[in-house]
Amino acid sequence: MDVRRDAAPRQQTRRAWLAEQGTLVLSGTVAMSLPGRAAQAQGGGATRPSSAAPIATPRHSPVTKPIPSSGEPLPVVGLGTWITFNVGNDPRARDACAEVVRAFFARGGRVIDSSPMYGSSQPVIGHALAKLSRAGESAALFSAEKVWTGDGAGGAQQIDASRAHWGVPRFDLMQVHNLLAWEAHLPRLLAMKAEGKLRYVGITTSEGRRHGEFERVMRTQPLDFVQLTYNPVDREAERRLLPLAAERGIAVLANRPFREGALLDALARHPLPGWAVELRCDGWAQAVLKFIVSHPAVTCAIPATSQVAHVIQNVGAARNPLPDAALRARIAADVARLV
Repeated sequence: MDVRRDAAPRQQTRRAWLAEQGTLVLSGTVAMSLPGRAAQAQGGGATRPSSAAPIATPRHSPVTKPIPSSGEPLPVVGLGTWITFNVGNDPRARDACAEVVRAFFARGGRVIDSSPMYGSSQPVIGHALAKLSRAGESAALFSAEKVWTGDGAGGAQQIDASRAHWGVPRFDLMQVHNLLAWEAHLPRLLAMKAEGKLRYVGITTSEGRRHGEFERVMRTQPLDFVQLTYNPVDREAERRLLPLAAERGIAVLANRPFREGALLDALARHPLPGWAVELRCDGWAQAVLKFIVSHPAVTCAIPATSQVAHVIQNVGAARNPLPDAALRARIAADVARLV
């Protein structure tokens, strides 16, 4: 999750970049996990939604990484919905979010992440998916949701309500949000996975909170995913959590990649370094995302936005070249110096 900025890149205008990449093609159809569609078996106890239509090939197929517990590939840039999709019942704002989702899928995106904590984000996602489905423009959705209630007994009811908001038969990933009542929720989620009612199980944290307890849960529970904060400034996860995820074969979703826009606001005052041009970055947002997803343990970053141009640029970071270890160290040092 994160909030996308509006600052234009220094080295190339957004208009020029979009012209170079080509305008978004909206006519292709891809396959989405929608109500009434069966699922096929996938390794590691997971199942993959079946395809109801051919999957459209984006102009630049995004870089993917495998989910360690199953081998299923995911594009390394997803879509968060914190703040940006909390637009209530405003029809124009809901349709604008639907256009963001359409652009995301058309560029090869898959992972959309939300939570009951995110206000109206869940029904807004549902509106977008339903609108795409009616237009015959479904997509290869990977739905990532959370259970967020201190009432352990109320978790199942909340999950059902979230599923109804999205309009999906089941979620791909269900996460315990910020470890809230995880002792009660995790056994239920693991049982639901065993019953085929969801595909993957995880836990989340953000802004460096509760890393000690987070690590203990990672060491003792059979998790498929963890979600945590990681970017060139917030790097505490590099010390223990990211190495542990790699050791135990746990996928990692990176939230707050832009610090809700504050990181990009600070960087926007400076021209892009030469290494960003070498990485084919159109601006600081792509530079930050490429740093994040090039970490060997990170599976997918989930920046949030409510603008089509920004989601196109975000997903555009999911392409080679990505920085190696030496360049990653240089990026981190440069960003720390600039902010």
